[in-house]
Order: sequence, then structure tokens, then C-alpha cells
Amino acid sequence: MNKKVAVVILNWNGREKGLLEKYLPSVVKYSSNAEVWVVDNHSEDDSLQFIKENFVTVKTIALDKNYGFTGGYNRALFQIDADYFVLLNDDVEVTFKWIKPIIDLMEKDETIAVCQPKLLSFKDKKKFEYAGAAGGYIDYLGYPFCAGRIFEHIEQDKGQYNTTREIFWATGAAMFVRAEIFKSFNGLDEDFFAHMEEIDFCWRVKNAGYKVMYCPDSTVYHYGGATLNKVNPKKTYLNFRNNLLLLYKNLPEKKLKSVFRKRKYLDLLAAIVFRFTTSKEEYQAVLQARKDFKAMIPEFKKKRSKNISTYPSCVMHKSLVLKSKIFKKNTFSVKDVSK
Repeated sequence: MNKKVAVVILNWNGREKGLLEKYLPSVVKYSSNAEVWVVDNHSEDDSLQFIKENFVTVKTIALDKNYGFTGGYNRALFQIDADYFVLLNDDVEVTFKWIKPIIDLMEKDETIAVCQPKLLSFKDKKKFEYAGAAGGYIDYLGYPFCAGRIFEHIEQDKGQYNTTREIFWATGAAMFVRAEIFKSFNGLDEDFFAHMEEIDFCWRVKNAGYKVMYCPDSTVYHYGGATLNKVNPKKTYLNFRNNLLLLYKNLPEKKLKSVFRKRKYLDLLAAIVFRFTTSKEEYQAVLQARKDFKAMIPEFKKKRSKNISTYPSCVMHKSLVLKSKIFKKNTFSVKDVSK
């Protein structure tokens, strides 16, 4: 592997949360053929000092404020010289030779723009991890899911997803991307701030004819939820708002009205379910997300006009809600998605 690889970790108060001590050692140990960078999103703790004193080979970039996931990575990656970037969450434990299989795969096919490893749970290493599992997909209404994870149903890893294949989106928790392509597509969309920005990026590169891949020969363990808890009104807000932005920006024109008509009722149903099963705050987060999405339409109309809006490969042209919630089918099959 003679290509220059930069493993880039976005940090915010990682020292205070114990993440740097717990996860950075494995990254340093098993990334000897790559540069390891920590980008500090204006932490309020002593993260940078801790890194300088304990990880002398790790390079750092200090940002002047917290730019979120999207802004933080954009500002950092446009400063780093490499052939490949690896966007890696600060709560990921990597394994021996985790980089090489993916770079080898991407080197064999120049149309592969993005790739992800197999994501297993750090808390239960026999199970897939929610954020990326064995590669991401999307249904025609915009609901994202993974091989190994549909909504809250998470499978055990029994080798059922040990085949390299094309996917719709790669998780931002451990995303390999060609640096040239990342920069030519102007990086991540900063209006997303956090959540679903990687799906938007993958959709855009697929529309341009590139591939997004899953490589099971590389495995990492993701703790998950270190930045925002799983049940969190802010996370709920970002997920609903950004999902609508994702669809508006990328859907084909002929699908736009019908999808948004159905999503209106499904989102309101979700809000009601939150109100009576979780909290009033979750209910309000969904309503606020829809309101703010509407306010952002004028800006996203400009982005949409510059985008090639299509349904690329690896879309499920059936309802994930019906499949999972009504018919109780919560395992992935390649037959479910388009080629």
C-alpha cells in the first residue's frame, strides 16, 4: 500500500469523556502505514495537550469553534494532503490491518469513491452496530437502514454479510473516501451540521457515476452514541429535519410530490407515537424539524438545481415501515434493493 492515507478523528471534549484514552491507542497501533490526525472542534477540556503529551505521532488541527461534524471535517480535510481520507469517529476501536483491505479494494477500481468496513458493536462484539452495520441503504421514502440493522432491530454477526458489495451509503463513523473526490464535491453539506450528511454525500457521488462499497475484510468496533444519546430530542430533530433535506435535495423530480405527501403523514404519525411512548420533547422535535425544513427550502432549491437528482442503485422501492413494523421482516436481503 503506497498511497497516502490520512485517518482523521473529529474530537470534542474527548479527554473529558475518556474517549481519547480508550480508543485512540488502537488507532495509533494499527494505522502504522497512515497518518493519524485529531481535529479538535474547539474542546473545552485539555484534549490537545493530552494528545501532544501521550501520542507524539498524532498530528492535530485546532479549530476556532465547534463547527459540528460537517463543518469540522470540511475545514480539516481541505488542509490535509492525502490520497485517501478515513473519517473515523472518536469512539471506534480498530483492528489489525483494518486499512489495507479497503485501500486494496479501492485501488482495483477507480470508480469506487467511498467504502466502509464492517461495523460491530463495541458493547457486544458479536452484534452489528447501529450506525453502519454491514453497509447502508435507503427505501423510496427516505428511511435509511443497514444490512444487519433495520430500525431498532440489530442482528448478530454470523458471517451472513461477509460478501463485498455495492451499497447506497457508507457510515460516517468509519468512512473511507478518495481525497480528490471529497474535495471536488465540496465535502460534506454543512447545512446538515450532523446526521445524514454522509448519506447526502454518497447519494451525490453515486449520481455522478461512482460506487459506494462495503468491505467485510475490514472490521472495527463502534461504541455509538458518544456525542448524543440514542433517545435525545436534539438527535430526533436533526434526523427528521436532515432526512427531509436529503430527500428534497436529491429526489428525482417525478418522485418529489408523492414522496413528500406520504412523508407528511408518516412524520405526524411518528410524532404522535413519540408523544405517548417517549416524551413531549421528542414529539415537539419532529414538529420543529418539519417547520425548519420548510424554512430551508429556498436555499436547498438552489442546491437541488445544481444536483443530478436520480434514484441510483441500492434503493429499496418498497416501504421499510411496512416491511418492518407491519410484516415484521427485519433481516436484509440483496433482493430487496435495486441493482
